[in-house]
Amino acid sequence: MAELIPSVVQVVSGEDYIVYAYLNDGTIRKKDMAPVVLGAVPGSVFAKLADKNIFYNTLTVMNETVAWDINGDRNPRKCIDIDPYSVYEWEVVKDPLANKI
Repeated sequence: MAELIPSVVQVVSGEDYIVYAYLNDGTIRKKDMAPVVLGAVPGSVFAKLADKNIFYNTLTVMNETVAWDINGDRNPRKCIDIDPYSVYEWEVVKDPLANKI
C-alpha cells in the first residue's frame, strides 16, 4: 500500500498567529505560529510575518502546503512555505469553522 503524502487543501487563520490547515486525509491541523514568527531573528524569513497584516493577508495554500505569498504574485518559488510533513505533525483539532455557519 502506498503511503499518503500530506497535502494542504485549505488554510484558515485564527487569532494571535494561529493557523489551521485542512489536509487531504480529512484532518485539520492547528499550529500556534507566534513563537516562530515573534521569536524570529531580525532579517530572517519568518521575521517578515511578525507584521500581523502581512501574516494574515498573505496566508494561503501554495506548493500544496501552508504558505505566505509575500510578493502577492502567486510565485511558488518566492513564497514562505512550511514543509507539508511538518504540517502533518501539527495538533489534530476539530473544524474551527463548524459553528460559524
